[in-house]
Amino acid sequence: MPDLHWTIPVARWSSWPAAASAAPDIGFIEPIVRRRLSTLSKVALKVAHDCVTQDEVRVVFASRHGELRRTTDILRTISAGEPVSPTAFSLSVLNAMTGVFGIARGDRSAASAISAGAETLGYALLEAYAQYATQPGSPVLLVYADEPADPAYGTIEDEVQGGAIAILLNGEAAAGQLVCTTSGAGGPEPEAGQEASRAGRESADESFATQSQALLHCLETGGPAVWQGAGAAWHWRWHERAA
Repeated sequence: MPDLHWTIPVARWSSWPAAASAAPDIGFIEPIVRRRLSTLSKVALKVAHDCVTQDEVRVVFASRHGELRRTTDILRTISAGEPVSPTAFSLSVLNAMTGVFGIARGDRSAASAISAGAETLGYALLEAYAQYATQPGSPVLLVYADEPADPAYGTIEDEVQGGAIAILLNGEAAAGQLVCTTSGAGGPEPEAGQEASRAGRESADESFATQSQALLHCLETGGPAVWQGAGAAWHWRWHERAA
């Protein structure tokens, strides 16, 4: 892949850990809808709600597996010769969360969904930036939520950690900037000065097993982080907004 570099204005961000023992509070969703939602959708809606302060916001939802566990349950139901719940089917699509979120808020803004394997979060950040750059006056909400696949699928390479992250892109209210960089394997060799600079940067960036772990480290500590896999290195750095 080509080397890419872009900067995201972060107004707010929120996260929900996969290991959380308590269920997320999504009281803004009607009880009749709330009780039908999966854990994945609940944590996604929680972090999304924490970040939104305006009436309208474009949404980019990202998940490697999406509602795979719900889909797997549907397949097991079919295999057992039992009827499938229409509600379960309608909520099994990748972008189920965006529909529920838009209906709850009465927001008809555009929403999109992304799944790109182990690089899902990285490409979602790129998509959110691209949408924001085309219309900077309209905020964009990035929501990433995932959970490990059902054991029936066996070992998954570069499996997700689980949990959720939301980032609101809004330059007018930015608290800081998230600098994103990707470098692909097999690309052109850097010049001597660039090579030394890159080597120093990579040695300083702490490496993580998943993209979500790397991004959270960057947001929580302000320290640089990197994830390497699928023939590419993804770097994230945080810069506080100048006073």
